[in-house]
Amino acid sequence: MHALQRLAPEIRQYLVVTGNYWAFTLTDGALRMLVVLHFHQLGFSPLQIAGLFLFYELFGVATNLVGGWLGARLGLNRTMNLGLVMQVVALLMLTVPAAWLTVPWVMAAQALSGIAKDLNKMSAKSAIKLLVPGDQQGTLYRWVALLTGSKNALKGVGFFLGGALLSLLGFGGAVLAMAVALALVWVTSLVLLNKDLGKAKVKPKFRDLLSKSPAVNILSAARLFLFGARDVWFVVALPVYLASALGWDFWWVGGFLAAWVIGYGLVQSVAPLLTGKRRGQVPDGRAAFAWALLLAGLPAAIALGLDSAYGTAVLLAGLALFGLVFAVNSSLHSYLIVSYAKEDGVSLDVGFYYMSNAAGRLVGTLLSGWVFQAFGLAACLWVSSAFVLLAAAISLGLPRHRAEGAAQL
Repeated sequence: MHALQRLAPEIRQYLVVTGNYWAFTLTDGALRMLVVLHFHQLGFSPLQIAGLFLFYELFGVATNLVGGWLGARLGLNRTMNLGLVMQVVALLMLTVPAAWLTVPWVMAAQALSGIAKDLNKMSAKSAIKLLVPGDQQGTLYRWVALLTGSKNALKGVGFFLGGALLSLLGFGGAVLAMAVALALVWVTSLVLLNKDLGKAKVKPKFRDLLSKSPAVNILSAARLFLFGARDVWFVVALPVYLASALGWDFWWVGGFLAAWVIGYGLVQSVAPLLTGKRRGQVPDGRAAFAWALLLAGLPAAIALGLDSAYGTAVLLAGLALFGLVFAVNSSLHSYLIVSYAKEDGVSLDVGFYYMSNAAGRLVGTLLSGWVFQAFGLAACLWVSSAFVLLAAAISLGLPRHRAEGAAQL
């Protein structure tokens, strides 16, 4: 504790924000895996499982839009802490007796979890903008990459945790244990988080919800298709395919997806090294286009090799390569939105952007269930390639961003 007090205030707040985000992410990843595997075990079809996440993604769209406005008016500390306590309530809703776990009840709990997740993420990403001086874009890129990458690595740990807890404690015991742990994090956050973090000097009006920045709008459209491309095959189709077509048990499915997301997060953390740090550069719109174009052919290549004699090897190797390139794309986008956002009321632009992110996840999740059930995993992969191509085309409209302070890399 004394070592923590000796750190600069900005570093202390960064650590609190990151710690909150990490803890939330663990429960979010574990809950996603618990719901997919538990309801697959109960005999739900892939489309029905996707439907359980409908409100999670749908409410995430609205939350990012309204949450950015609330963060600017009330402060990011309040929106972050609200997200934590709402996740605790969502977890407790799933501890009811098995007979009460009807589809509407689970969808309602997932809706609350979706609101909580996007309040927490919007608050964390917006806070970083305020903790780094505006002339240190290289430092900003590193901090955003570290936050985003570590978050996704822990989401992968959460996937494994979900599969492990389901096997060890059962569904009800698993969600109860996570609710208790996250409640402790929430109480700690109430004490440590800066009370005025992110509160705009001029109170934004409700009409300010929509971004007026062309760069933010273009990046948001590209983000929608980028994340739709991932979730159209990763959210429902892949875990169900591994469990049904390949016969993997819960430990193997949870462990494999956990390893994939952990690797994906680690690559995100070092993305600055892959996109120009050694040359003293921060990325711009050209980098977003180039990396999206590189990603576009990978799902199609996996689809072509899926029915071959080496189909399983193609799937697993393709997944690894897709994760690496997608991680760089995601990290680039996360830096660009924080860089493009205006400093006063930063959460408005960040919230609008992550609204598009949530919309992409919503479209991807629903398509993941429907396309997989109707046409199989290969069709999901072809849709993924088409979506990435659209993201690349949209990225052509991004400015050639040459931020000041690149030498701070």
